[in-house]
Amino acid sequence: MAGALEGLKVLEIANWVAAPSACAILADMGAEVVKIEHPETGDPVRSVDVSAQGIVQYSSGVNTVFELLNRGKRSVAVDLGDPQGQEIVQKLAAQSDVVVTNLTPHRQERYRLRYEDLSGLNPRTIYLALTGYGTEGPERDRSGFDYAAFWARSGIMASLGEDGGPPTQQRPGMGDQTTSLALTAAIGMALYERERSGQGQRIDCSLLHTGMWVIGCDVMAALKTQAPVNRVARKDVGNPLANFYQAADGKWLQLVMIESERFWDGFCAALGLKEIADDPRFSSHVSRGQHNGELVETIEDRFALESFDHWAARLDEQGCIWAPIQTVDQVVDDPQVHANGYTATLTHLEEGDFKILTPPVKYSRTPGKAASAAPELGQDTETTLLELGYTWDDIIALKEQGAII
Repeated sequence: MAGALEGLKVLEIANWVAAPSACAILADMGAEVVKIEHPETGDPVRSVDVSAQGIVQYSSGVNTVFELLNRGKRSVAVDLGDPQGQEIVQKLAAQSDVVVTNLTPHRQERYRLRYEDLSGLNPRTIYLALTGYGTEGPERDRSGFDYAAFWARSGIMASLGEDGGPPTQQRPGMGDQTTSLALTAAIGMALYERERSGQGQRIDCSLLHTGMWVIGCDVMAALKTQAPVNRVARKDVGNPLANFYQAADGKWLQLVMIESERFWDGFCAALGLKEIADDPRFSSHVSRGQHNGELVETIEDRFALESFDHWAARLDEQGCIWAPIQTVDQVVDDPQVHANGYTATLTHLEEGDFKILTPPVKYSRTPGKAASAAPELGQDTETTLLELGYTWDDIIALKEQGAII
């Protein structure tokens, strides 16, 4: 099935999550992605996986995280510390439309893989560099996982949780996966511009900047007031109709009626609370905020009387905006997820069929799809070098010196 990026050549000089995730999206959309990995260790994600407890050591079977981030790619195992390894990567870059890297600026220079090094080989190259904290300033070479640069440094972590309690930790890859969408969009716009100018360019993105963008409303408030975000307890929210509550069977619902005036009467009818619909304490959005503690308690007590299914039907009858608070295992079984094809099936050579998450973008005419499972370490090294013009004697010599496997 043709994808929107059929024929596009992408070189990935990156590991871990954000940049490989963006390249996996490009691969799903039809691009040919060559992934550069270290001959001995490969991408570190090959040795980790994610469980209900979070990040764990990979043991056996399908490495679900590596598949998510690297499906449909070629793997070329090259030692970037070897000058001949660098030459291989430069030759690949010269033939690539897009180069994606998360090497720090210092390592880009050390391995002769800066934009200045590669653009001379192909002036049409789109070169995207992802860093933790940006390419300028004293921390330009600081390593930045999303837990650090996106979650903690950006202000997100300190803005969540109950007042007086500890900060809230993110789940694995949250910031990286979010950043991958920014990278994909940036590459797409640069390719569009190249169609008009005929020239490539460098793109810089950082996890810190993406994190700030995610909480852009709060950042704008801080730019205006120089004040931190107040962490508000759920019983002290300014709008009790934009809050979460627990039903009698222990299930939770998230209400999202930000325009509370518009929904107030219908909400009261849904909960059978007509007696408070005209209560002066709750007669307006402002007064409901002023008496939020009393109103939250009243709503809590009512939700606690009936099951989740009962309240779901009543809220829907009145056109209220809400959602179930689902666990991830419930999400992957959600009929809405299946109806829209948000997961797909791939086949692992040893483990057979497995399910995988698809990109959050769907094209009507050029839909694309995940073409294959993730490659074994270095599985495409020989084939790729032969395509670059290397001979079998060259390949054997490179293997003997450890430049490739």
